Amino acid sequence: NTRKKGGKCKVKRICLLLLVLLCFNFSGCSILGNDKKGYSRKDGYDEGEEVVTMWVHVIQDTPEGEAYAQSVKEFNEKFDGKYYLDVEFVPRNESGGGYSDKVNASVISGGLPDIITVDGPNVSSYAANNIIQPLAEITQDELDEYLPSMIEQGTVNGKLYSLGVMESSVGFYYNKDIIKELGIEIPPMDDPWTWSELLEVCRKAKNYFDNGYVIDMPFPTGETTIYFYAPFIWSNGGDFVSEDGLKVNGIFNSKKNEEPLNYFKTLIDKGYVSKVDIEDLFESGRAAFLFDGAWTVNRVTENFPDINLGIAPYPVGESWNGERYTPTGGWAFSVTSACKNVEAATEAVKYMSGVKSGITMYEKTGNLPSTYGAYEQIPVFQEEGLFKQLYEQLETYGHPRPKSPVYPQISTSFQQAVEGVLLNDETPKDSLYKTMRRIEDRLLRYQN
Repeated sequence: NTRKKGGKCKVKRICLLLLVLLCFNFSGCSILGNDKKGYSRKDGYDEGEEVVTMWVHVIQDTPEGEAYAQSVKEFNEKFDGKYYLDVEFVPRNESGGGYSDKVNASVISGGLPDIITVDGPNVSSYAANNIIQPLAEITQDELDEYLPSMIEQGTVNGKLYSLGVMESSVGFYYNKDIIKELGIEIPPMDDPWTWSELLEVCRKAKNYFDNGYVIDMPFPTGETTIYFYAPFIWSNGGDFVSEDGLKVNGIFNSKKNEEPLNYFKTLIDKGYVSKVDIEDLFESGRAAFLFDGAWTVNRVTENFPDINLGIAPYPVGESWNGERYTPTGGWAFSVTSACKNVEAATEAVKYMSGVKSGITMYEKTGNLPSTYGAYEQIPVFQEEGLFKQLYEQLETYGHPRPKSPVYPQISTSFQQAVEGVLLNDETPKDSLYKTMRRIEDRLLRYQN
């Protein structure tokens, strides 16, 4: 009996230990947690400092992770004796989970840190679900340091929920040598080709390619579809959702939005664009134009040095009148609803997204900064060239993606609508209506 009782006690102790370890795993806290006494063993922490905890979505041993780590170190040096920022690196997996899974689990378990990184388009969803809270008051002078697209991305119902250290954009690239040979003149950024003008350019260029297409215009799956091609909606006077983010019927499936989908189909039907993605079509000289992210500048110049790369303005609908319409968006810092000292966390958010952090992030990753001050201090953005063009496009015409509690479904539905028209021969009207109804289903829980 004694042996059995001792065995049971041992089993109980093992189960208790496993439970404790499980709690640590799901809470996302380091073993030191928020126990300030424990932080005496942390490098750089001084007793009495206010501890601010933060999760980021990458591993430290990456250029982006190294940039975050350096900015955290600099923040702790600047606020020595007042604040101590403790960062935990929680990488995403290939399917986008990992980090988001841990955040979602911690919403339920109550183990969120003070600050999390949020992909910009999802800020509205996180705010609507009370995962994050508005930042503490920030002066107008401080706000004016950021590009308008960054402030707009992080603002929900008039309150600022996030600030990011990096922005992004997509370029409409062209091969200068091919364009010169064809005798085509590229318009200035403030006078882009309309869709009809681009069709005429395609008509002139089509016979140049025996085994290629005029435009390398991949219609990728996932978030990239709305990221690359939402400008065709906005520049045509369309939109995805109402201003409050809660209505899509008559907006997502409007006639204005049918027109871009018809235009995409026309490009394919006339043989100007391939129906399927062809690897390195532009890079191999078999296309004159390419839609791709800002990262393309370094990728092409380093790996395909024979390509004489240029950037044309994003094409626009016939009624465009100078409104913002080009792609933007990036990961940002938000204060969670679990945070007790919003002022301290906001100081960390401001530093992590500020000028010096932006310069560090650019130097390590090549990502576009989010502040004017960073652009002013990085020579490549002041010199005439591709990076300056991307910056000017972002500053002047940058438009954040749709803001709604159900943004992920809006993105998915737009992708499905495009696929329905281009791959399944559905009409734009039917495809947009069908996918709009899926968004409506998700919106029900947010509507009174």
